[in-house]
Amino acid sequence: MKPLQTLASLVLAFWVTFSFIQPAWAFCGFYVAKADTKLYNKASQVAIARDGKRTILTMENDYQGDVKDFAIVVPVPVLLKEEQVRVGDPKIMERLDSFSAPRLVEYFDSNPCDVVMADQLLLAAPSSASTGEAMNQAAQRRDALGVTVEAKFTVGEYDILLLSAKESGGLETWLIQNGYKMPPGARQLLQPYIRQQMKFFVAKVNLTEFDKSGFQSLRPLMIAYESPKFMLPIRLGMMNAQTDQDLIVYLLSPKGQIELTNYRTVKVPSDVEIPEFVKGEFGPFYQAMFQTAYTREDRRVGFLEYAWDMAGCDPCSADPLNYEELRKAGVFWLSPNQPTNVFITRLHVRYSRDKFPEDLMFQETSNRQQFQGRYILQHPYTGEMTCSAARDYKRSVRQRVERQVQTLAKLTGWNIQEIRKKARVADSEPEPWWERAFSSTFLGRMVDWWRS
Repeated sequence: MKPLQTLASLVLAFWVTFSFIQPAWAFCGFYVAKADTKLYNKASQVAIARDGKRTILTMENDYQGDVKDFAIVVPVPVLLKEEQVRVGDPKIMERLDSFSAPRLVEYFDSNPCDVVMADQLLLAAPSSASTGEAMNQAAQRRDALGVTVEAKFTVGEYDILLLSAKESGGLETWLIQNGYKMPPGARQLLQPYIRQQMKFFVAKVNLTEFDKSGFQSLRPLMIAYESPKFMLPIRLGMMNAQTDQDLIVYLLSPKGQIELTNYRTVKVPSDVEIPEFVKGEFGPFYQAMFQTAYTREDRRVGFLEYAWDMAGCDPCSADPLNYEELRKAGVFWLSPNQPTNVFITRLHVRYSRDKFPEDLMFQETSNRQQFQGRYILQHPYTGEMTCSAARDYKRSVRQRVERQVQTLAKLTGWNIQEIRKKARVADSEPEPWWERAFSSTFLGRMVDWWRS
């Protein structure tokens, strides 16, 4: 894996039945599985806590390889100081992912012969760290390239540089001369950030500090800043994107949903019934469904997978983050012993070199409408049924399963005949021949036979 390839690879380097069985869907049921980031081989995660102009950005590195080769280059809107950078808790992204992941839920039919009524951070003061020796190497060469080292310091296991530059060619040359292996096309992608007078946050691993840390993998980096620009740079990461890559962004706000302003936001298909067998194939199902939606939308959208108040969930795929966890996620506006005031928006972006020509631009809104990627298994009743309604119920289950089959085929592009084989209702009585004889499907076949 190339050095300038981390989380950051992408972001940063920056979804005729009968009334007695008709479900009244509410956000309830039994959670059984989730579609988290483990489904994707190349998935980067970013958490952004934003209130007004203040932002805390957490970047999790998906880098795999020798840590000595790790480096990221992140455009930032302001010049950062040492106290604005820290190392985050590696478990926080996992908690955000688990809480907000699209989920599979299941419901169970009751006996149709029964009459049943049921309700369906603020960053802590940074520890002292050595700021290193003053940068005095090759000053004349650096000036000629138009690159200025604005700050240099060490935070945790990372050596940090803050650079400003006058032109992209000089910045590219400076990075190469200082041991950063830049992918082809870097100069062209760096230029727009230089025109906007953005600074460049450069991080690589301090091997001595990494060995001292005792961690087996790199921890997230967190940066805090104040700027009217609410954006996430992703174009630099496209230098390393040989195939489609996935970016999951967790946006935390005291107001409501956070939306994209320069790309459409589309909700993933949700609240659909799918066949029971998908319980054992939820990962492949979600991957196929997402790819189908991604292709249908021409690949230029951000998919909303979750929007909810952090104070609760229904059904919960994981417990809501508590006060301490939210602080570690960068939520700086909370006060102890006060009601949680955090709204989480989960956006899923799949990008490649030929898509997403602009960085992601966001805006805070007061919209607190709840949404989740939720997929439903409705299990038929399989116990003894001795009433006259049983036959109608069994027929309705067969009809329901066929609808589920067609829904699944449409969502995923899977072969409908293969789905039907897997989705047959176990232990159900076959439909009597006289019912099949007068079904519209049978009559249609008879007409076709007669005409032939």
